[in-house]
Amino acid sequence: MRSAKLVEPKKIVIYDNEPEPKPGVGQVAVRVKAVGICGTDIHVWHGERPDVSLPRVMGHEFSGVVEADSGKFKKGEKVVVDPVVSCGTCVSCKRGYPNLCSTVKCLGVQVEGAFCDLIVVPEEKVYRFPESLSFVQASMIEPYSIASEVMFRGGPVEGEKALVFGAGPIGLGILEGLKLRGLSVMVTDLVDSRLTKARELGADAVVNGKTENLAQAVNAFTEDFGLDFTVDAVGNPKIMESAIDMAAPGGRVVVLGFNPMPAQVPELSLVRKELKVMATRMNCNRFPEVLGWFEEKKVHPDAVLSAVYPLEDVNKAFEHIAQNPDNTLKVVVTL
Repeated sequence: MRSAKLVEPKKIVIYDNEPEPKPGVGQVAVRVKAVGICGTDIHVWHGERPDVSLPRVMGHEFSGVVEADSGKFKKGEKVVVDPVVSCGTCVSCKRGYPNLCSTVKCLGVQVEGAFCDLIVVPEEKVYRFPESLSFVQASMIEPYSIASEVMFRGGPVEGEKALVFGAGPIGLGILEGLKLRGLSVMVTDLVDSRLTKARELGADAVVNGKTENLAQAVNAFTEDFGLDFTVDAVGNPKIMESAIDMAAPGGRVVVLGFNPMPAQVPELSLVRKELKVMATRMNCNRFPEVLGWFEEKKVHPDAVLSAVYPLEDVNKAFEHIAQNPDNTLKVVVTL
């Protein structure tokens, strides 16, 4: 089978005669059809993730077809795979938080992923998707699961005022999730084309943080009360500082970036407004909800699709993102 491996930063080599993996008990072999490229993949491609050893088969946003009858799945069924790899036996796993497993890994990051013709995965991580969805569309279920996790963790309430920092694929998915919950949502980014896309997907207000005064815009948006719900979909310590400063009394701030630099957050700001600051990591069994969003056409994955490349052009796909960061949202590789 074919397998595309990152052998050194910015260099992916396609091997044509790799042995096909064989499923064991409780596993499913999936013939991969489409794989999305996300921000994590770009960091790995640049050599910026010390937790990733090379060579590595990347790819964790993917869809495919069941290769052979296996347990509850039949050959030919269209499926997507939750890429969170957990042990199932540690305290966090037993408590129902596989994304916080003591040895948690992600397919395509710490272990081999889906830029290959065939992958073997745990049966409990496999989900059918309807015929109405294409393989490319289904490959975008995983990034929307991050948005679902934000909804689950933060508990947005209808009628609240929210701000999303970042109008990339994840931020736009969060925007759609918040609109489904009935919130008024402002989105801020530094790129006008991304803010235009946010408007198309239902943002009530957009702010270019480079050319406009965000604090003034938030005051106008919230009538000087502050933000009930804020999401940092970028990962910048200064954003957390701003989010806490602009939060309403009793507000919530959700963080999903993982910048190693500390934020300067005075306890007084948290206590005076009795804020809740929480983080999310990957997703925790959110695929069923997102599958419902996709099947009922409540979200619009096609709106964030920028380009599709065949596997033989996987290097071009990554170069496309690197060379067009402002005008590129989601790039998908097909097999």
